[in-house]
Amino acid sequence: MICPNENRTDMTSHSYFYKTMRSPVGLLTLVAYDHGLAAVLWENDDPKRVRLSPMHEDTKHPVLAEAERQLQDYFAGKREKFEMKLNFNGTEFQQKVWAALLTIPFGETRSYAQIAEQIGNPNAVRAVGAANGRNPISIIAPCHRVIGSNGKLTGFAG
Repeated sequence: MICPNENRTDMTSHSYFYKTMRSPVGLLTLVAYDHGLAAVLWENDDPKRVRLSPMHEDTKHPVLAEAERQLQDYFAGKREKFEMKLNFNGTEFQQKVWAALLTIPFGETRSYAQIAEQIGNPNAVRAVGAANGRNPISIIAPCHRVIGSNGKLTGFAG
């Protein structure tokens, strides 16, 4: 089950563990904090987009091994839904947006306006876009499924 953590707004003073994995979309860096996944970072990710430090390599960390297994299944077409604990690092608003991402079914999309409505703040469409762009757990929290009201991909960070 995916369980976004609440009230995790300042984890920059804690240690994170990471490992890299090859994927069809390039090299991914998986980052764990405590007993949950904190980030899936792209090879060319802007380090300012997700602030996580310090990080220590741990290729055998159980959270990272499980995340890698589920991502491999996803890329192989064997998985449509992820089941793991997530540790989101962000503001309360960002966490609401990221939790809403987790409700978008495989193969479907939502507009920024629909996400803003879903989190109870229909006037926050641009803020939803900004939070979507700072989603630290790409692919698993499917920010790539959020589109503009015109049906087009806009502002995609990945």
